[in-house]
Amino acid sequence: MNQPKLDLSPKVSDEIRKTTCYMCACRCGINVHLKEGKVAYIEGNRDHPVNKGVLCAKGSAGIMQHNAPSRLKSPLKRVGPRGSGEFEEISWDEAYQIAADWLEPIRKDNPEKLAFFTGRDQSQSFTSLWAQAFGTPNYAAHGGFCSVNMAAAGIYTMGGAFWEFGQPDWDHTKLFMLFGVAEDHDSNPIKMGIGKIKGRGARVIGVNPIRTGYNAVADDWVGITPGTDGLFILSMIHCLMKAGKIDLHYLAQYTDAPVLVNCDEKSPEFGLYMRDEDGKQLVVDRVTGKLAAFDKPGVKPDLAATHRLKGVTHKPVFHKMADMYLSDEYAPEAVAERCGIPAKRIRAIAAELARVAFDEAFELDHAWTDFRGEKHKTMTGRPVSFHAMRGISAHANGFQTCRALHTLQIILGTVEVPGGFRFKPPYPKPATAHPKPHVGMTPGAPLNGPHLGFVHGPDDLALKEDGTPARIDKAFTWENPMSSHGLMHMVISNAHAGDPYKIDTLFMYMANMSWNSSMNTGGVMEMLTDKDENGDYVIPHIIYSDAYSSEMVAYSDLILPDTTYLERHDCISLLDRPICEADAAADAIRWPVVEPDRNVKGFQSALCDLGAKLGLPGFVNEDGTQKYADYADYIVNHERRPGIGPLAGWRMGEKNLQSGRGGVNAAQIDNYIENGGFFVEHIPDGANYYKPWNTAYQEWAVGMGLYDSPQPYLFSLYVEPMRKFQLAAEGHGERQPPDHLRQRIKDTMSPLPIWYETDQQGNEGYTINALTQRPMAMYHSWGSQNAWLRQLHGHNPLYLPTKLMRQNDLSDGDWARVYSPHGEITVPVMEMAALNENTVWTWNAIGKRKGAWALDKNAPEATKGFLLNHLIHELLPPKADGMRWANSDPITGQAAWFDLKVRIEKTEAPKESRPEYPPIKSPVGKGPDKLAWKVGK
Repeated sequence: MNQPKLDLSPKVSDEIRKTTCYMCACRCGINVHLKEGKVAYIEGNRDHPVNKGVLCAKGSAGIMQHNAPSRLKSPLKRVGPRGSGEFEEISWDEAYQIAADWLEPIRKDNPEKLAFFTGRDQSQSFTSLWAQAFGTPNYAAHGGFCSVNMAAAGIYTMGGAFWEFGQPDWDHTKLFMLFGVAEDHDSNPIKMGIGKIKGRGARVIGVNPIRTGYNAVADDWVGITPGTDGLFILSMIHCLMKAGKIDLHYLAQYTDAPVLVNCDEKSPEFGLYMRDEDGKQLVVDRVTGKLAAFDKPGVKPDLAATHRLKGVTHKPVFHKMADMYLSDEYAPEAVAERCGIPAKRIRAIAAELARVAFDEAFELDHAWTDFRGEKHKTMTGRPVSFHAMRGISAHANGFQTCRALHTLQIILGTVEVPGGFRFKPPYPKPATAHPKPHVGMTPGAPLNGPHLGFVHGPDDLALKEDGTPARIDKAFTWENPMSSHGLMHMVISNAHAGDPYKIDTLFMYMANMSWNSSMNTGGVMEMLTDKDENGDYVIPHIIYSDAYSSEMVAYSDLILPDTTYLERHDCISLLDRPICEADAAADAIRWPVVEPDRNVKGFQSALCDLGAKLGLPGFVNEDGTQKYADYADYIVNHERRPGIGPLAGWRMGEKNLQSGRGGVNAAQIDNYIENGGFFVEHIPDGANYYKPWNTAYQEWAVGMGLYDSPQPYLFSLYVEPMRKFQLAAEGHGERQPPDHLRQRIKDTMSPLPIWYETDQQGNEGYTINALTQRPMAMYHSWGSQNAWLRQLHGHNPLYLPTKLMRQNDLSDGDWARVYSPHGEITVPVMEMAALNENTVWTWNAIGKRKGAWALDKNAPEATKGFLLNHLIHELLPPKADGMRWANSDPITGQAAWFDLKVRIEKTEAPKESRPEYPPIKSPVGKGPDKLAWKVGK
């Protein structure tokens, strides 16, 4: 029989160009196959340190993102009413002139009138530099409504957190426990890691009200009641401390557990560390019985000893922990009902953590020297690791919950040891190594320092001389003292209310604030279009940059069209959000593997142009000419300080190229391209564990430019800055909080992690928890206009547990009205058994506004898709005193998305999900009914 001749290895491409994916925040390496100069196929780069060739559905679908019909084509000027989507195309010169006409006067007279906020971009070190050069105090990225609780809690407690700050020791861990992790963050590394540890027989425990994704492959699923994770964790801490299953040596050597604290309730320093004249924390040396600085060579800190000085008793932090956590209020029997976890199961999980951490401990034959000069022949491994994300942080008690989880890790001795959680360079960095927030303005001049940072007491708050907030989002005020990432979700409502003041120009990038990135979506659309008594918009000017015709485009006055990620330069920098792994410092670039076929420009390059037009310091040369031709020019030639630039690889040495520190290398981007788009520098053997205390790591980090000098420090189980805020609320110090916030500060800002109820005022009758999470196939809003990914999630039902389905006489495909204290929606429902019995949920950002994203008006995303955002308000209902506080964590200001409570009732099926909004006109029109093309011959 004659067989047909088949080409089993057809030619995929003419050329392969290697860059970095941007279909989620993993920053995986990709090989982009080109035919005749066009993208034909995308696969993973097997040499890349992040994904090692693995690529998910999103990454492969990047080709559809690059060719999306919704791509913006040219700068746009609004010609119809705001919200109509009516624009005319203009040139870049005209766009820059319009922007300059709005921005120059306010920079000259009152820079705070510009509010510049960015979404999920990965160039925050650059955008913050631009805002600082402009002189406005009003800058932040989206962390305030994403996961600032996770980041800030980790840095204040131990110098880093999960996700971009660190990772489990996948090679040695035997028990991996996840809290509140959806599938959109860090997906490829976690999938690879779980596969690796499961292949060795390690166990995975997933704690999440919803069993999807990683929780679906967990060996044990804990369907916890939303918002009670902190109570569950503190109960396990109670069990471990009561059983003596804690690492006393680790606590004594590497944490503040032995640091002495003032215990005189009448003292103005009650609850503060005892320090020497150099400000160093003091401990009692177990050998000499005398006071000593924590880092004195040879000191053996004592966890038990107290010290009395001038009539004041000072006790170790460890004593305060015992007093708090051994209390019966944290016993499993006392918390089980609220957590929805039987007491017996809480005890069993705590016992399993202890068994693996201590009974399965091991030693690595790696000699190392600690910061006190003590030499160690081995490294002790405790093979328990944790990971957590937005699920535990997006509550009004999220900061304390995240701190509780870090405390659990630390008392087990599982941080920065073999088998445990490990930091990624440039972390660990204690909070004291980061800048403090700056708001010092001088018209026509740069701001006096970085916008964001870490406060260490009331003196660091961002307040004006009259005590009012200096920032439009009220970050770093008594309302949200430790808001390290700002409060992006409050910018529009505060600007609309003129509280604390009015602004002139709202400038945003990649922030879909008129749709899925806002609480109170309908209200925000009204704020953006509201006019004053003179007929002028309350927010006078809105400049927006995006690559696609999103909902926010229609509500803007001037559009600066961005490129797709395959058409641009980007810098995934050690100054910002690098791609490092625990054993190596690494960074990466994106570069235009194809050139745009539209009149668009990378937003950061546009900022270089606009900065030069405005004459911003750092963006012009001494003669006034433009300093950086584009973002690529900035990436290569900018130095944050001598020898330290955005990229750490291939820097110029005296004779050869070198890593970390070095001069400008004009060919640096070419070097990256030749290496696959990334750079890696491995940590020397013996320096890759115990990083905060390992002298070899500290010296390596200085050489790499991560620090300017060694910075060993102790983990802070007790966060002293929080006690300083409590002291102020108790009446001590010159800077005092307003009276209506005193009790809240006392109650929530405990220096040891606590748990408190987040049930919001006005929720009577609303008893069901409602959550939203982003699916694995989506990042940002983009995925719901991607022709391939839409086939996975064309619309979203509201998932109900079996109990609630039966109680409401609902079946799959029925519709329900869902009410909150703020509003109502009408949506399709579907049953899901693997779900906390009093929790409903849906995928986020699937629902789309008609007319946006070049989708047909009858697209399922616009007719059956929906947002829970319509049910969430950015303000809480009035308290008894009439005050309406932000729907945020009272410590950091993180948006409390997951505190939503609802009630549900069955209803007749409408034609479309509700609320319904009229279509908006899109500047790119509607995409074709069929999206198909052939690349090459």
